[in-house]
Amino acid sequence: MAVSRIGLSRTTILVDTNVIIEAVRTGCWNALTGGLRVETVEECRDEAVRGDGRQRGYIPVSTEHLSRLAVVHPVSPHARAAFALRYPDALSMDKGERDLYAHAVERTEQGDDVWLLSSADKASVRAAVTLRLEGHLRSLDALIRQLGARPVVPLRRHHEESWLASHRIEYLLMRR
Repeated sequence: MAVSRIGLSRTTILVDTNVIIEAVRTGCWNALTGGLRVETVEECRDEAVRGDGRQRGYIPVSTEHLSRLAVVHPVSPHARAAFALRYPDALSMDKGERDLYAHAVERTEQGDDVWLLSSADKASVRAAVTLRLEGHLRSLDALIRQLGARPVVPLRRHHEESWLASHRIEYLLMRR
């Protein structure tokens, strides 16, 4: 799915907890949510706010940060079950990622194909490739570069475009 800079502004960007935290950590959150239609699911929102203040490197995400999201979607038990039937490894995914994928798959089944998903996790990339949704994946790096934004501190490696490209190729080769 090729999306131009103009088209990107009309595209929904679904983000997981890790992307929310990294965008806040690097000072890109306002640019991301100000320049794009950024959405998530309730579990990702809750994980971001909950955090773990005792964890080394903890990044606080406030309700004010999350108020910049265009939409926070509930995910029904039916959507989770339908996703688990399509993707047997769903139960081994992090709850937030699982719900984000359940929502994305449900959108696609309803005919909404104008969304991108940003997640920096190997399980997420594997799920996208298995479900043949790899064209919907975008790194946080690619999104903020398309906006012309610059992180205040460097992005962690797993949010860079090269990391995503490498793992996408790896899983595509395994799919053959």
